Amino acid sequence: MTQPVFDAHLHIIDPAHPLVANNGYLPDPFTVTDYQNRTTGLNIQGGAVVSGSFQAFDQGYLIDALHALGPTYVGVTQIPADTSDARILALHEAGVRAIRFNVVRGGSASPDDLDRLARRVHDLAGWHTELYVDARSLDGLEDRIAALPAASIDHLGMHEDGLPTLLRLVERGVKVKATGFGRIDLDPTAAIRAIMRVDPTALMVGTDLPSTRARHPFRNEDFETIRQALEPEQVADVFWNNAAAFYLGDAQST
Repeated sequence: MTQPVFDAHLHIIDPAHPLVANNGYLPDPFTVTDYQNRTTGLNIQGGAVVSGSFQAFDQGYLIDALHALGPTYVGVTQIPADTSDARILALHEAGVRAIRFNVVRGGSASPDDLDRLARRVHDLAGWHTELYVDARSLDGLEDRIAALPAASIDHLGMHEDGLPTLLRLVERGVKVKATGFGRIDLDPTAAIRAIMRVDPTALMVGTDLPSTRARHPFRNEDFETIRQALEPEQVADVFWNNAAAFYLGDAQST
């Protein structure tokens, strides 16, 4: 692939750091070296390392991974609601740029804590909020999410029945990751085109590697599916510029 890619959603699973069983599940290792080997030929030049439910609040693996991957990679972490300002700023210095709430696997915060913590980390360090959530379940959270300073939704919102809600959020400035095709229940092409009609700056791509608990892992052809859903002039923005602006604060046109 010649188009540079910002992988907006990847996981590193380093057995040298603590793992916590989630619903009895523990993932196999997937190290930085494993990730780099698996993505050879995809022209991935930056990305976001996302904390999984099985990593709880551990930051050691994330700091090590960012150090190994380099300055065009950032972290998306999970932290408890009572995390100190000093700790948040230290994580920012280490390359963390967003906070994640995993609603699907069991959230790390109540809705009130989510709102409060999301606003605090944005005010303090400029972090945005990422949500792993089934968009069908957002009725009570839609206005709260839309009102956040900056937010994104993982995996195209997961389900076709949630697409109208997702599109309303996109219309109100929320970003969306075209990721996790092995775990979604919707037509990615139709969803991508619908999102692009609402806000062409909203969509970002990612591998979701190693695709833990997905029905099937990321396939290289998933990127081609995304490309085919776009107009040629949209490819650079969706594969690099939108995510670079969101995570790095630099559109870095390609």
